[in-house]
Amino acid sequence: MSDWDRIRVLWPDHLGLARGKYLPARLAHRGTGHCVCVFALGYDRSLLPAPGAYLLEGLPDTQVSFDPDTVQQGWDDESTGVVIGDLRMHGEALPVSPREALRRAVADWEALGYTPKVGIELEAYVFSGGLDDPRPYETPRSMVYGTGVGSDPHGVITKLVRRAEASGIAVESVNAEFDEGQFELTLEYGDAMWAVDNAFLFRLLARETVLTSTDASGRPLDLDLTFLGKPFGGVSGTGVHVNLSLADAEGNNAMSDEAGAAGMSDLARGCMGGLLHHHRGMTALAAPTVNAYRRLRPGDLNGYWANWGVEHRCVGNRVPRGAGAHMRIESRIGDGAANLHTLVATVLQAARLGFVGGLECPEPLTGDGFEEVDTDVHCAHSLSAALDDMEADEALCEAVGSELCANFVFNKRAEWDRYIAEAGDEAVDDWDAIDGTEPLTQWELKQYLPYH
Repeated sequence: MSDWDRIRVLWPDHLGLARGKYLPARLAHRGTGHCVCVFALGYDRSLLPAPGAYLLEGLPDTQVSFDPDTVQQGWDDESTGVVIGDLRMHGEALPVSPREALRRAVADWEALGYTPKVGIELEAYVFSGGLDDPRPYETPRSMVYGTGVGSDPHGVITKLVRRAEASGIAVESVNAEFDEGQFELTLEYGDAMWAVDNAFLFRLLARETVLTSTDASGRPLDLDLTFLGKPFGGVSGTGVHVNLSLADAEGNNAMSDEAGAAGMSDLARGCMGGLLHHHRGMTALAAPTVNAYRRLRPGDLNGYWANWGVEHRCVGNRVPRGAGAHMRIESRIGDGAANLHTLVATVLQAARLGFVGGLECPEPLTGDGFEEVDTDVHCAHSLSAALDDMEADEALCEAVGSELCANFVFNKRAEWDRYIAEAGDEAVDDWDAIDGTEPLTQWELKQYLPYH
């Protein structure tokens, strides 16, 4: 750590936010403490006696430590390194830690002889107008799969990608997405923890880069960036697609089988069976905000339906055509504001439960996915209903982590109650009954936009 004079030590909390401290490099090896009651905090800084947060037990510390070899160049300046730390308490890993949940999910697959590989596709909007009156970045020449100044006239996406590469965060591709001001940001595929850690850092880097961007004269551009699932009514939502494959002991893609239907091995089909079976139970963990249910609607090219297809974008889970090293399952349920470590842990565990439980994989969707759908199983229409589905899926909660899930449900029930109480007549408890063009409530803007 001799190249840096300070280390930015970060870790993901229950909301997916990057908590942490700056530590002098000379002291960083000691680690540091944080009050564990962070896991009792809502977006509005309300403190609740959530399980595992120790609010009524004196608000003790959780200890944060890290491997010095994992420090990488930060983006604050050349003298700052950045690293993701692990949380421990009473000599053990903190049970409510999302990163620990992902580590357990990886270990559970490794015990079966497989190494999870993950690729993360992110979507985001650049916007102007500040947090009170957000408007999509004006890019009238943008188009789907657009590149260059027509899609990014101020070059803010170019800047953040170059900054990410300089920090050791590997970007695979970047392009304009469907709507004006919207971008797709795809990161490189690799071991699950490495890939998710990179995505966690990338989201923070992206927001901080755009927020501080200036023009050629050094004047602030007054732009911001959000990964929030539905920041604007009447336009496309933003999701997180998790691409999953499993490597065997020789490093081969164990999801591929030339002789298998659609090029999928029995392992891949078992994983798909698990993702479909646990689809409703996964929803709250994958779409953890009130806002997320504006996006998860039928016909909107997202993970609404509990189905799958070959090269089909209207399904909840997508696979490529034909066997080979590229074979994977793309889970499309994730909302843009999802806690990435929890989301990927949930996808891995649902897939594993399907494999070890011998769950059947139905036939893929071959209809159009708009009018012709092959299932009536889909995501809930509100965070509250999704929490009900999650609690009913006891096997999934146990696999992801009972303590983490109990903490999650407690905090999210309180978040829902605040929404109903404070949004008043603007509150919606069934987004399927609304046309989807309504602007965000002031409650959503205040709660979510500053942080996602």
